[in-house]
Amino acid sequence: MREIDDEFEVKLGRIGNRRARKATSYLRRVRQEAAKAGAGVRTASSFSGGRIGRGRAQGAVLVGRGRNPGQRRVVIKARIVRIKSGDLGAVRAHLRYVQRDGVTREAEPGELYDASNDRADGKSFAERSTGDRHQFRFIVAPEDSSELADMKPFVRDLMRQMEQDLDTRLDWVAADHFNTGHPHTHVVLRGKDGEGNDLVIARDYIAHGLRSRAAELITRELGPETEFEVARKLQQEITAERLTRLDRSILRDAAEGALELGALSGREPAWQTARIGRLRALARMGLAEEAEPGRWRIDPELEPKLRRMGERGDIIKTMHREMAAAGVSRAAGDYAIFDPERHGQHLVGRVVGEGFADELTERRYVVIDGVDGRTHYAELGILRANEEPPVRNTILELRSRVAEPRAIDRTIAEIAARHGGIYSDRLHREFAPQASGEFVRTHVRRLEAMRREGMVSRLADGGWSVGRDYLDRALRYEQLQQSRAPVRIAVLSWQRLEDLPQALGATWLDRKLVGKEPNELASTGFGAAVETALRARRQWLIEQGLAREEGGQMRFARNMLETLKTRELTRTAAEISARTGLEHVDAKTGDKIEGVYRRMLTLNSGRFAVIERSHEFVLVPWRPVLERVRGQLVTGQIGGEGISWSIGMKRGLGL
Repeated sequence: MREIDDEFEVKLGRIGNRRARKATSYLRRVRQEAAKAGAGVRTASSFSGGRIGRGRAQGAVLVGRGRNPGQRRVVIKARIVRIKSGDLGAVRAHLRYVQRDGVTREAEPGELYDASNDRADGKSFAERSTGDRHQFRFIVAPEDSSELADMKPFVRDLMRQMEQDLDTRLDWVAADHFNTGHPHTHVVLRGKDGEGNDLVIARDYIAHGLRSRAAELITRELGPETEFEVARKLQQEITAERLTRLDRSILRDAAEGALELGALSGREPAWQTARIGRLRALARMGLAEEAEPGRWRIDPELEPKLRRMGERGDIIKTMHREMAAAGVSRAAGDYAIFDPERHGQHLVGRVVGEGFADELTERRYVVIDGVDGRTHYAELGILRANEEPPVRNTILELRSRVAEPRAIDRTIAEIAARHGGIYSDRLHREFAPQASGEFVRTHVRRLEAMRREGMVSRLADGGWSVGRDYLDRALRYEQLQQSRAPVRIAVLSWQRLEDLPQALGATWLDRKLVGKEPNELASTGFGAAVETALRARRQWLIEQGLAREEGGQMRFARNMLETLKTRELTRTAAEISARTGLEHVDAKTGDKIEGVYRRMLTLNSGRFAVIERSHEFVLVPWRPVLERVRGQLVTGQIGGEGISWSIGMKRGLGL
């Protein structure tokens, strides 16, 4: 950072000198008005828990300091992430994202860096995090970050200042993201101090102190805001379709939805002029009305409506960026936002792009080129550890998640009602002797998932205490899952649409051709592309002897989908045998599978797992949870409802 060492002369006025007060700069008064529109300063002295931990003294001082005139603004978002004992999967995944999406100002791939190295080793950082109870994640976004040639010196200065404030060495890595309209930096900080103890940071310091330090540093680097910058930023806020400082100022001064401008005549003229301009802009948006000269009525829902407008504007920009990156051209009038709260929402289409709707909480979004001819934005929520984000050009089906108890919940509730709120697999078999072992285990896996959320408990004898109100608990569990992931995702095809018409295997096109659901394909966009692919697939099936046309209608061979899948698996198995020397063995219902899970194969018919024994191998449907045990011995029983897996002597992979 550059040192400010220029000589300057300070001229002081007499204390209480009225002329000196009149000489207070025009810019200072505007800034004071702007500062009033920001967050209020907390003055209550009651205990809040915010001053426990390192940095409590500095946080207490900085939280009461407020914003200095001319100080530049910095947004800092912070999150404390708990790390499960021995589980570094989430840590590694976050580091991969931070590095993968890191982009330099020159659009080159970004790199992790730390206090002294421009290329930090993310793997080493993750290994050092073994045993950490928690981790701090920050997003640092100076308002004027575009003015910085390089974010690294600023971030390093900020972290050095943080070390001084917390009185300890810090272990961190960061990556700069210049791929959005607002350049920002992700900082990942280990939850250990310099002595190896748990790092506890005072809440006041996280919420206010770090932001204040960042604002001081960026102001020192770029200099105080000039009058021109202040005026330019105010002008941008006048017409912005989002919540601004001007709006907060208006809301604070409005009494019961009415604003009297005459009562505020003592305010700085430039600030007041900007507010009048903003009121007129709000009137054009239908959010304010001038009842009479100088008296305005403000929409009581002004703040939430402006927030929604801002969010929608950000979404439209994201969609446009993703479509442009994919080389897809669609009219902006065909953009739509998938609303999971609308019951029965259903969408099929091709993935154009995906990313984080909220980088801090890791809530993801996907942009879909729909078969209805429209382009859709959908927020997916938080993916589970064993779920992978959507892949570009795959074909997905999205459905809104309905928060209601499942059929298996009603079975569990009925059994528990007969036994004082207790459920067990033995009681289930007594209740339904015809139920298969896999069907019963499905219910046990449901309870295992609810136990992890603290909603049921397991007894010493292996049974479950689910309570007489089990259905209410199941509803709460579903509501929790809905809040985390409001959309259900099904991959219809892992392959590109362009590769499906001539593909060996049971493809999405084949399932669509033999399905009973009507074809709801638009005549434009991706819908038109799917219709073209279906015509080509029909012709290919005829050439393969799997379909024929009679009287203008298609007739498909019996068990066509199974035949197509078998052909693909047979060819794939032959290729594996030729490469490995192992013999392929078919797996049938009722068979017991035992071997080492080697890898996953993505075929036209879906994804399959390769399970190897000493001299042979088997191909079976793949499930994400198998990735946790790659290279380990697994045992599975093929039943009518699927495969029940075990690892070694342990039961319950949750499949």
